[in-house]
This record gives sequence, C-alpha cells and structure tokens, in this order.
Amino acid sequence: MLLSIINLEFALEQFPEVLKGVPATLAIAVVAMIFGLAFGLLIALCRIYRVPVLNRFFIVYISFIRGTPLLVQLYVFFYGVPVLLDFLNEQLGTNFDASNISPLIYAFIAYTLNTSAYQAEIFRSSINAVSAGQMEAAHSVGMTTAQGLWRIILPQAFVVALPNLGNTFIGLIKATSLAFAVKVVEILAIARIIANDGYRFLEMYLVASLIYWVISWLFEVLFAAAEKKMRRYEERVEGNAA
Repeated sequence: MLLSIINLEFALEQFPEVLKGVPATLAIAVVAMIFGLAFGLLIALCRIYRVPVLNRFFIVYISFIRGTPLLVQLYVFFYGVPVLLDFLNEQLGTNFDASNISPLIYAFIAYTLNTSAYQAEIFRSSINAVSAGQMEAAHSVGMTTAQGLWRIILPQAFVVALPNLGNTFIGLIKATSLAFAVKVVEILAIARIIANDGYRFLEMYLVASLIYWVISWLFEVLFAAAEKKMRRYEERVEGNAA
C-alpha cells in the first residue's frame, strides 16, 4: 500500500541531486561549530571571571539568542545587513554593495552567533565542574591564570563538555535546513526545488530526511568514539597520578 503512494523510482533517481546539497550543509555546520567554539569559550570566560561591561553584555546576548527562533535571526541578518550597509554608505561615503555578499556568508554569521550562545553555557558549566583547587595548585607552582586554564582546566572541561558539544553539532546539522529561507542551496532547498518541479513532495522530503539521518548518525558515532578515547586517557592520567 505504501509503495503505491510513494514513487520509489523517482526518489532514487533524484537522490544524487539532493546529495549535492551536503557540502553546503556540512560547511555551515562545521564553520559555525569551529567559530562558535572560540567565541563561546571567550563568552564563558568573560562570564566566569565577571569581566566588567562584557559580562553584562553577554548575559543579555545569550538571553536574546536563546530566547528567539533561529529562523528569525537568519531573517534579521539577511535583511538587516543590507540596511546597515546602506546607512554606512550614507554616513561614511563608502560604497559597500550588499548584493555581492553570498547568502552562505549570512548563514555562517547567523549560525555562528546562535551556536556560540549555547556553547558558552556548555563551557561555563564544564569549567565550573572542574575543582577550583586545581587552579590554586597551578598558581602554587608558578603558573599564571592563563597557563592554568590552558594546561589544566580547559583540557578537563573539554572532556566534560564533549557530549554536549556533540549534541550541539548534530543539532546544527539539522538546523541548517532553515538556511534555505535565506537562499542557501543546501539539502532541503534542493529537495524543495525538485519537489516543486515534480510535485513529489513526500518522496523528496523522505530523501532529505534519510540524508540528514545518515549524516547525523555518522557524527554520533564519531563523537562517541572521541568521547570514549578521551575518557580512557583521563582514566589513565588519574591512574598514574594515584
């Protein structure tokens, strides 16, 4: 009965076409994850050490990002940046042309800022989970706070944070499906284009779902292996210390 509803031949025929959106999907997720890690860590440290002005600003920033839909944030960047550039052109006499900016750039920025807010909270809780006595020990042997963070605190915090970071990255992969709203041609965008042309929406959405599922599953396996390896390293270090 199901096979009579779904045109498997059409789905299999268009499958390679939908796969062409995978590079854009992975590019958005990887770029946002990498820059989100750096920015998120910076935010977490500013909050932990209560840096004047920045601490308050990042509290509001995190609240805003986590309290508004990602789709709205994408639209704000996509429609807001050209308006900002026009304003700057008038005020500074410059000639920035927003039409030359690739939609992928808007996606990179919006997804990076979005995930950095979540990663900041992951890092903040992970760093706070490490015993404060370890930083005191680092100071006692002549290390600076920066050295103690880099050599002692952050490696342990990263082990604690890894499962949540993995979940964040997988969530990013799925969230890239919203990027078609700002004209990024990724997996779902290609599936929608083909579905509109052939009026086979169910088939194409099933194909897109399958691709997202396989990609997510592969990264789940990779993150699980990385977590297992880091846990073994941590246990070996603790055993040597004992």
